[in-house]
Amino acid sequence: MLLHNIFIDSESVHILITEYLYILPVRNVVLFPGVVIPITAGRKKSIKLLKDAYSTDKIIGVLTQKYFNTENPKEQELYYIGTVAKILKLLKMPDGNTTVILQGKSRFKVIKMIQYYPYLTAEIIYLKDKKPGKQDKEYIALISSIKEIALKIIQDNTNIPSESSFAIRNIESKSFIINFVASNINLKIKKKQILLEYDFFKQRAIETFRFLNIEYKQIKLKNDIKYRVKTEMDQQQKEYFLNQQIKAIQEELGDFSYEKEVYELRIQSYKKKWSKKVQKQFDRELNKFQRTNTQMPEYTILRNYLDFMLDLPWKKYSQDNFDLNRAKKILDKDHFGIEKVKERIIEYLSVIKLKQDLRSPILCFYGPPGVGKTSLGKSIAYALNRKYIRMSLGGLNDEAEIRGHRKTYIGAMPGRILQSIKKAGTSNPVFVLDEIDKMGIGHQGNPSSAMLEVLDPEQNKEFYDNFLEIGYDLSKIIFIATANSLYPIHIAILDRMEIIDMNGYTVEEKIEICKKHLIPKQLKENGLKNNDLILGVKQIEKIIESYTRESGVRSLEKRISKIVRDAAKNIAMNKKYLKRINFSKIEEVLGPPNDPEKYEFTKIPGVVTGLAWTLVGGEILYIESTLFKGKGYFSITGNVGEVMKESATIALKYIKAHNYEFGIDDKMFELYNIHINVPEGGIPKDGPSAGITMLTSMISSFWKTSIRPYLAMTGEITLRGKVLPVGGIKEKILAAKRANIKEIILSKDNKKDVYDIKKVYLKGLKFHFVSKINEVINLSFYE
Repeated sequence: MLLHNIFIDSESVHILITEYLYILPVRNVVLFPGVVIPITAGRKKSIKLLKDAYSTDKIIGVLTQKYFNTENPKEQELYYIGTVAKILKLLKMPDGNTTVILQGKSRFKVIKMIQYYPYLTAEIIYLKDKKPGKQDKEYIALISSIKEIALKIIQDNTNIPSESSFAIRNIESKSFIINFVASNINLKIKKKQILLEYDFFKQRAIETFRFLNIEYKQIKLKNDIKYRVKTEMDQQQKEYFLNQQIKAIQEELGDFSYEKEVYELRIQSYKKKWSKKVQKQFDRELNKFQRTNTQMPEYTILRNYLDFMLDLPWKKYSQDNFDLNRAKKILDKDHFGIEKVKERIIEYLSVIKLKQDLRSPILCFYGPPGVGKTSLGKSIAYALNRKYIRMSLGGLNDEAEIRGHRKTYIGAMPGRILQSIKKAGTSNPVFVLDEIDKMGIGHQGNPSSAMLEVLDPEQNKEFYDNFLEIGYDLSKIIFIATANSLYPIHIAILDRMEIIDMNGYTVEEKIEICKKHLIPKQLKENGLKNNDLILGVKQIEKIIESYTRESGVRSLEKRISKIVRDAAKNIAMNKKYLKRINFSKIEEVLGPPNDPEKYEFTKIPGVVTGLAWTLVGGEILYIESTLFKGKGYFSITGNVGEVMKESATIALKYIKAHNYEFGIDDKMFELYNIHINVPEGGIPKDGPSAGITMLTSMISSFWKTSIRPYLAMTGEITLRGKVLPVGGIKEKILAAKRANIKEIILSKDNKKDVYDIKKVYLKGLKFHFVSKINEVINLSFYE
């Protein structure tokens, strides 16, 4: 070591001497003054340093690395405070490494590194430890506490040799006991380095005592846990032997036999018509069950699993009845109207009969609520003589509901698919997946993805349930899905299904449904005979038009039920009542009527009647527009969606681009603001079908001319002036007829939709099929 410089430390007012010192970087160890430790050196630079130092003054500086994996640490990768050490012994080990015995002398601080090769050399200053006074009672008590708790740790920790307690008791130096304990405490290197860096011995003692307390509590907690686990294991073993004795006694008494129970399960398995693969799985789980203690949680899980396997109807099928004439009669009896849907079902059953194979598309009945989608599945099951299963998917957002839970979990259950099949008792039921559009996505996975395997004939031969842990054949099941909307359904699920539209019923169809199904059903459910209540056609029509606004018949059935209950109340109380219901009685029971909106003829320019589709059927929709002086701004109100706003923008752009064809001056767009309003702002409205209606409304405002009376329209427009087809035509036409509309403008591509409707429902309506906007304008105004 060479004298390098002398300077004054202003805080301590001591002369500090800087020296050069060879630096040995060490990993995973912090050397404290006075402590002797062995260190194995493996790096070539470290071995050379130790040999050179050992041959001279045997003094080196020991610095701890910040990162264990660093092979050649730089200055910033070493802690800047370390310990000057004396090499007591240098040993060459048989494995080629060099082990050095070091004794810490005093702390030092690195000023800067001055050399990296052949090994690290640093400019350092010595740090002086600041010790408390000899009469500091708190410090003396602290040292005593450190010794006491260190001895407790040695006693409770089986990994520390008991000889260590002699070393602790024989250390008399207060400073050395602190450094010795700090060096050997079970602590992370970063925290040990913090202890080394304390200048005040009392502070180092306080922190050492704190860490010792933490370690002692951890050791105490581990020992307590070990003791409890051992006690529990002893108790379980005791219970196991007692249970074995109880079983033996019960077997002697003939009351119970565990072996007999296992034997009966095995005999039941031999009677099942399952494959060798399934039998092998059952035998494996049964053997595991036989070895399991009855007090263990796994016992109940395994028993439930074995029972579930035995309860499943493996290769058990009901005999199909493919009498299609009978099936047609059943469908006609249960469902009035919807002829095309029933025809498609008969076609579906015909293919199954001829092919004897269910690899045909999954049927999905799509339409508004209350039109009979779910009950169609029940009718198909009855017609085929199959079991009927309905599984509601509304709000389902956990994949485990479809695939089940793994049986390793306590309380594990199979998925609802296999649970339903077990309940049905056959492997070929008619399975209705109700409200498939209302499946959600949760934190437990996407059930739609699990449903892909269920609905794919190529995959569902080996449907994997997490609880069952073996493939189950779903290919013989007739799956039928129902949905109110196609938009939320996963695209891959849509691809596996054939969508069958079920439009709303006409008033005439609802009357027939009411006479043939709803009234007899409600009379029976409320305890009345057929002649206890009579509802005429006019009265039924009044209920439909004034008290219900729906495509289906669910609300209608509720209204009929209320009238029947009123009659049942009077009969039960022996009161006179009106058997043949009239209009006054309907208003008395159901309240004031809410008559459907009728067409209002107005000569005000800018008002045009459109046709809209809603979940409860079709409705007429008024579009209003007006011009007022301004700077050519355009606005739209009425709770309309983005698509409807885009249609309004396209209509205005088209008018501006073809203003001369419409006889509109350019200056009108600069001097007047245009405002469109769609009344009933509380109801959200969206879609492109009001495109031609909004364009006609703006033309009417520019021309200051009203359109022809009793005229309604629906259709999408393009910037090229084309009129495109829209959906929901049947519901829109029925709404127009209810509102007393006489003429309807539609796209030419919607002509096929009109021809699909029975002619009796189109009586009194005149249709104009157009392909261009100019045709719409010509038909809308008087010549």
